[in-house]
Amino acid sequence: MTDSLSLSIFTIESDRKPVLAFAVKKHEDADAFFRDEVVRTKLRSANSSGVPLCDGLSILRLRLTNADERARHREEMAERSPASLAAIFLVDVDAG
Repeated sequence: MTDSLSLSIFTIESDRKPVLAFAVKKHEDADAFFRDEVVRTKLRSANSSGVPLCDGLSILRLRLTNADERARHREEMAERSPASLAAIFLVDVDAG
């Protein structure tokens, strides 16, 4: 049954700023990704224009994407191989 589900795209916000979009089949999968400490560590270590995306005091929130974020996610995923992780940053991330 789960094979027939389409992907839903979710956004992680840091202090009300959208920073990461990813696609999963079920909300419980989105919640598991959101709570994964590896994901949170990656967000804490990433910078945009020299500013950390989040820190230990940031409020992280999970929600469905809006139309602009969904379009950006689909556009960037079209340029990747199908085997790559279906997550993209919604902000420019400094090379590191």
